[in-house]
Amino acid sequence: MKGTYLGEFEELVLLAVGILFGDAYGLAIIDELEKKTGRNIMISSVHKTLVRLEEKGYLKSHMGGGTQQRGGRDKRLYTLTQGGKKALQEAKELRNAMWKEIPKVVWETVKL
Repeated sequence: MKGTYLGEFEELVLLAVGILFGDAYGLAIIDELEKKTGRNIMISSVHKTLVRLEEKGYLKSHMGGGTQQRGGRDKRLYTLTQGGKKALQEAKELRNAMWKEIPKVVWETVKL
Protein backbone atom coordinates (compact mmCIF):
# COMPACT_ATOMS: atom_id res chain seq x y z
CA MET A 1 0.00 0.00 0.00
CA LYS A 2 1.34 3.41 -0.99
CA GLY A 3 1.08 5.57 2.14
CA THR A 4 -1.82 5.68 4.53
CA TYR A 5 -2.37 9.40 5.07
CA LEU A 6 -5.87 10.44 4.03
CA GLY A 7 -6.28 14.05 2.92
CA GLU A 8 -9.54 15.97 3.16
CA PHE A 9 -10.41 15.67 -0.53
CA GLU A 10 -9.46 11.99 -0.52
CA GLU A 11 -11.80 11.46 2.41
CA LEU A 12 -14.62 13.26 0.61
CA VAL A 13 -14.10 11.16 -2.52
CA LEU A 14 -14.13 7.93 -0.47
CA LEU A 15 -17.33 9.06 1.23
CA ALA A 16 -18.95 9.83 -2.13
CA VAL A 17 -17.98 6.38 -3.44
CA GLY A 18 -19.61 4.85 -0.37
CA ILE A 19 -22.76 6.94 -0.78
CA LEU A 20 -23.03 6.00 -4.46
CA PHE A 21 -22.57 2.30 -3.70
CA GLY A 22 -22.75 0.37 -6.96
CA ASP A 23 -22.93 3.46 -9.18
CA ALA A 24 -19.78 5.39 -8.27
CA TYR A 25 -18.12 6.67 -11.44
CA GLY A 26 -16.39 9.96 -12.24
CA LEU A 27 -19.31 12.25 -13.06
CA ALA A 28 -21.61 10.77 -10.41
CA ILE A 29 -18.88 11.33 -7.81
CA ILE A 30 -18.46 14.94 -8.95
CA ASP A 31 -22.22 15.54 -8.78
CA GLU A 32 -22.38 14.07 -5.27
CA LEU A 33 -19.43 16.14 -4.05
CA GLU A 34 -20.80 19.36 -5.53
CA LYS A 35 -24.22 18.67 -4.02
CA LYS A 36 -22.85 17.92 -0.56
CA THR A 37 -20.06 20.51 -0.35
CA GLY A 38 -21.33 23.37 -2.49
CA ARG A 39 -17.89 23.44 -4.12
CA ASN A 40 -17.16 23.53 -7.82
CA ILE A 41 -15.27 20.26 -8.44
CA MET A 42 -12.89 19.76 -11.37
CA ILE A 43 -13.06 16.39 -13.10
CA SER A 44 -9.26 16.21 -13.29
CA SER A 45 -9.00 16.53 -9.49
CA VAL A 46 -11.44 13.68 -8.98
CA HIS A 47 -9.72 11.43 -11.52
CA LYS A 48 -6.27 12.05 -10.00
CA THR A 49 -7.66 11.35 -6.55
CA LEU A 50 -9.40 8.16 -7.68
CA VAL A 51 -6.13 6.88 -9.16
CA ARG A 52 -4.23 7.77 -5.98
CA LEU A 53 -6.83 6.07 -3.76
CA GLU A 54 -6.72 2.96 -5.91
CA GLU A 55 -2.90 2.94 -5.65
CA LYS A 56 -3.21 3.21 -1.86
CA GLY A 57 -5.53 0.20 -1.91
CA TYR A 58 -8.59 2.12 -0.68
CA LEU A 59 -10.61 1.66 -3.88
CA LYS A 60 -10.95 -0.91 -6.60
CA SER A 61 -12.45 -0.33 -10.00
CA HIS A 62 -13.90 -2.22 -12.90
CA MET A 63 -15.43 -1.30 -16.22
CA GLY A 64 -19.22 -1.15 -16.19
CA GLY A 65 -21.41 -1.59 -19.23
CA GLY A 66 -22.07 1.20 -21.67
CA THR A 67 -25.23 3.24 -21.50
CA GLN A 68 -27.26 4.98 -24.16
CA GLN A 69 -26.76 8.36 -22.50
CA ARG A 70 -22.97 7.82 -22.71
CA GLY A 71 -23.11 6.90 -26.39
CA GLY A 72 -22.48 3.24 -25.58
CA ARG A 73 -19.17 3.99 -23.84
CA ASP A 74 -18.25 1.98 -20.74
CA LYS A 75 -17.74 3.75 -17.43
CA ARG A 76 -15.22 2.92 -14.73
CA LEU A 77 -17.04 2.05 -11.50
CA TYR A 78 -15.37 2.35 -8.09
CA THR A 79 -16.00 0.49 -4.85
CA LEU A 80 -14.50 0.79 -1.39
CA THR A 81 -12.05 -1.91 -0.34
CA GLN A 82 -11.66 -3.15 3.22
CA GLY A 83 -8.67 -0.80 3.45
CA GLY A 84 -10.82 2.12 2.27
CA LYS A 85 -13.53 1.33 4.80
CA LYS A 86 -10.91 1.09 7.54
CA ALA A 87 -9.33 4.42 6.51
CA LEU A 88 -12.73 6.13 6.64
CA GLN A 89 -13.53 4.60 10.01
CA GLU A 90 -10.18 5.71 11.43
CA ALA A 91 -10.64 9.24 10.07
CA LYS A 92 -14.11 9.40 11.61
CA GLU A 93 -12.89 8.14 14.98
CA LEU A 94 -9.98 10.59 15.03
CA ARG A 95 -12.20 13.55 14.15
CA ASN A 96 -14.85 12.58 16.71
CA ALA A 97 -12.24 12.11 19.43
CA MET A 98 -10.69 15.50 18.70
CA TRP A 99 -14.10 17.24 18.61
CA LYS A 100 -14.89 15.79 22.04
CA GLU A 101 -11.66 17.25 23.46
CA ILE A 102 -12.51 20.84 22.60
CA PRO A 103 -13.45 22.47 25.92
CA LYS A 104 -16.96 23.89 26.16
CA VAL A 105 -15.49 27.27 26.96
CA VAL A 106 -14.13 27.49 23.41
CA TRP A 107 -17.64 27.34 22.01
CA GLU A 108 -18.94 29.77 24.60
CA THR A 109 -16.35 32.42 23.69
CA VAL A 110 -16.30 31.94 19.92
CA LYS A 111 -18.75 33.93 17.85
CA LEU A 112 -19.73 32.03 14.71
